Amino acid sequence: MSDRRQRQKEQRAEKRQTEKKQAARKELFRRLGTALIFGLVVVAVFAFSGIFAGDSEALPSSYEGFRARPTACDADQPPPETVMSFEAPEQQSDITSTGKVTATMTTSCGDIVMELDPASSPETVNSFVFLAREGFFDGQVFHRIAEGFVIQGGDPEANGTGGPGYIIADEFPTAPDFVYEVGSVAMANRGARSTGSQFFFVIGDNAQHLTTSFNVLGEVVSGQDTLERIAAVPTGVSPGSVEESLPLETVYIESVTIDVTDS
Repeated sequence: MSDRRQRQKEQRAEKRQTEKKQAARKELFRRLGTALIFGLVVVAVFAFSGIFAGDSEALPSSYEGFRARPTACDADQPPPETVMSFEAPEQQSDITSTGKVTATMTTSCGDIVMELDPASSPETVNSFVFLAREGFFDGQVFHRIAEGFVIQGGDPEANGTGGPGYIIADEFPTAPDFVYEVGSVAMANRGARSTGSQFFFVIGDNAQHLTTSFNVLGEVVSGQDTLERIAAVPTGVSPGSVEESLPLETVYIESVTIDVTDS
């Protein structure tokens, strides 16, 4: 009986050993399978990221990037901008608080005519007229088209960081009930004492929620159809942003002409 029990004991030990080996093989295969799946997922993620990284690199993030994109409204691409920098705007002797100042901006999508407001914003209007007459805006692009909100330009860098080399005085609206209505033209800034050359056209009611902390340049009196064509340009989200306002076709400012008449 002792030999029989011994054989049974040995058989149980062999069975346990066999089961351990089988379990070990199963665990090995499970880990290999998990690693394979994980590897495939990683490869897919990098491939997917690579595709979209390529798209992101193709998005315009500078003036040169915009020059590489198609021109909006089936227009011809104008000559490139001439980057300029000034210590301060020269005083325009023909601009007075009682005179009528009209600016006609020719863009890839048509003309926009603005009546400027030197009575309310003398420094703002003087600076804009000075830059326009110097040709500062010629060849620049609109770097931001936000649906129902604004169309923004005036930045030689075409990314929201550029300016003319100087800062003009804050001339914020003082009326307690003031709102930036559709057709208003105002100066963009990064806060108090930072207004330079960037401006925006209000194209939607969302701008009514803006605080009164942007110098008013004037208002659009003709060219609403041009603004609508610009607003219809396809846009995307630039890297690091959540706002879908990056133009995927380039709208150029070809020229800005100034007309001054006595009232």
